[in-house]
Amino acid sequence: MSTTPPPNGPPTPPMPPQPPMYGAAPVTPMNPSDEKMWATLIHVGGVLGYFLPSLIGYIILKDRGPFIRSHAMTALNFQLTILIVTVVGLALTAIFIGFIVLFAAWILNIVFSIMAALAANRGQFYTYPLTIKFLS
Repeated sequence: MSTTPPPNGPPTPPMPPQPPMYGAAPVTPMNPSDEKMWATLIHVGGVLGYFLPSLIGYIILKDRGPFIRSHAMTALNFQLTILIVTVVGLALTAIFIGFIVLFAAWILNIVFSIMAALAANRGQFYTYPLTIKFLS
C-alpha cells in the first residue's frame, strides 16, 4: 500500500502556450486594395498635414507590404524636402524672395502630391521629382 495521500480536487489541465511578453506580434500583409487606399491617403495627407501623415503612415504601415512601404517612404522624403524648402523660404522672407519660394513650395506640394495619389490609386509606383532621399 502507498502512504501518499490522494490529491485534493480534479487534476489541473496543462497551461496553454503563452505569447512572448516582449516583442511585436507578427504583422500580416495588407491586401492590394487596402495598400492602394492607404498609399493614396498618405499622399493626399501631405497636402493637408505636410510631413505628419507620411511619417505616421511610414512608421505604422512600413512592414505591411512593399507597395505601401515604397509610397510612404517616397511621400515622407518629399514632405521632408518641402519642409526644408519652407524653412528656407521663411528665412528669406526678410528679403522678400522668400514669399516666392513659399508660394512655389505650396504649389509643388499640391501638384506632386495629387499626382502621387493618382498613381497610388492606380496601383503604380511613383517617384517625386526634386526630392532629397532621406530614406531609401
